[in-house]
Amino acid sequence: MSAAASRLTLITRPGCHLCETAREAIARVAAVAGEEWTELDVTEDLEWEREYGDRVPVVLLDGKEHGYWRVEEERLLRDLGAPRS
Repeated sequence: MSAAASRLTLITRPGCHLCETAREAIARVAAVAGEEWTELDVTEDLEWEREYGDRVPVVLLDGKEHGYWRVEEERLLRDLGAPRS
């Protein structure tokens, strides 16, 4: 699935421990919200590296930055319009 087709995108970097935690959190959010999500490696694109390099992991919602360094699960669920558990 491409990033354009997914409402949720997680921008990560290989070997990033915060990215591992964010990956688990966004998977939980996506499961509750019934959404697909896409992961992008910041090192694969120079523009992504310039924009997000110091802030990974970064969560994009509908192509716009929603947060970085950690996934605010309740806020993200709310912004997705998902019912809270």
